[in-house]
Amino acid sequence: LLLATGLGGVQVMEGSLDISIIRDGIVYPFGCVGHKVITTAFAEFVVDQLITETSVFGDFKYHEIGTGTTAENKTDTALENYVEARTAGTQVEDSSMVYKSVASIAITDTRAITEHGIFNHATHGSGTLMDRTVFAAVNLVSGDVFEATYKLTVSDNT
Repeated sequence: LLLATGLGGVQVMEGSLDISIIRDGIVYPFGCVGHKVITTAFAEFVVDQLITETSVFGDFKYHEIGTGTTAENKTDTALENYVEARTAGTQVEDSSMVYKSVASIAITDTRAITEHGIFNHATHGSGTLMDRTVFAAVNLVSGDVFEATYKLTVSDNT
């Protein structure tokens, strides 16, 4: 999402996703698996909130994972094929211009996870999708934990 400042500069909102897998108490970090895809729905939501604020603005903390492989698109509004329940992440200010949400999603079956989304509602099929990330398959088994660290960086173009 790019916002013109009117002074020749550009302000940017950019999302990124880092993942780790926890298996038998051992953390396996995968690092950054995607960045930059903020949805049109989220951009429109931000504008709407500036006009008529609601309490759901601070609720973009619900992480959902899936097995869909269709490429990310700014027009996405849901995951292609979700698995597991949405999980609330812990929200922190990573720095004064970086929002971070970290969620640990318990895996209940053998899965090849390939997509992640962050929403402002706990229930699948509800809320606004902020960002959808598609990545190479991460193979998991029941008992594993998929840890997602989502960051939204807002640049002031300094």
